Amino acid sequence: MDTQAMHIANGIVDGPTSGIFAVVAVVALAYCVRRGRADLDERLAPMAGLVAAFIFAVQMLNFQVLPGVSGHLLGGTLAVILVGPWVGALCVSTVLIVQCLLFADGGLTALGLNITNMALIGTAAGYLLVVALLKVLPKTPAGLAATAAVASVVSVVAASQGFVLEYALGGTTQVPLPVVSGTMAGVHVLIGIGEGLIAATTVATVARIRPDLVYALRRFRTPVQAPRTSEPTRKAGTP
Repeated sequence: MDTQAMHIANGIVDGPTSGIFAVVAVVALAYCVRRGRADLDERLAPMAGLVAAFIFAVQMLNFQVLPGVSGHLLGGTLAVILVGPWVGALCVSTVLIVQCLLFADGGLTALGLNITNMALIGTAAGYLLVVALLKVLPKTPAGLAATAAVASVVSVVAASQGFVLEYALGGTTQVPLPVVSGTMAGVHVLIGIGEGLIAATTVATVARIRPDLVYALRRFRTPVQAPRTSEPTRKAGTP
């Protein structure tokens, strides 16, 4: 089992299961493209490129979690906070495709599995928690940092359990499912803490310098209500 941040290698999950999730990934990404077009503007388009480049660069830097186990930033929560869920999923997917084709990071037959876990499940879990947390936390750099930290841990663990589901459906090794689930959850909690620190620092910095570039601040900003104007006073004797 590949223990480097869930990049599944060829052969860990059987062909039929890998094929099913490849179809799931294609359909979901097509939907993200359709929805993402509505979000793209002169600010979001270049920001999406920067986010994809940043995630790609950081994913190349592994940090030690346990002896023989290393992890790196998955990027789902960071992406949804900065560019939103639809474009964020596309950014992470682009990184995974490039890593697979150019660096053999993750198996080609497992590309649909990896996209489903990290680009779809990870970003969806992160976004749902961001939405919930920003209803109660202040929409400030500090509040955004706390949101990013908590949501990162949850999104990474959720993505790891996506692999557990795929393994349950078509795993090819003899490792018991409870062991797989417990090991993946435990390791990815630690990876999520590392990702949370990186994501919190990044989004807080961007929010302080250019809050207008942060999707979450624009999307969930409380609209300013115009002050009520008093009715014009009537002159005495006017009907």
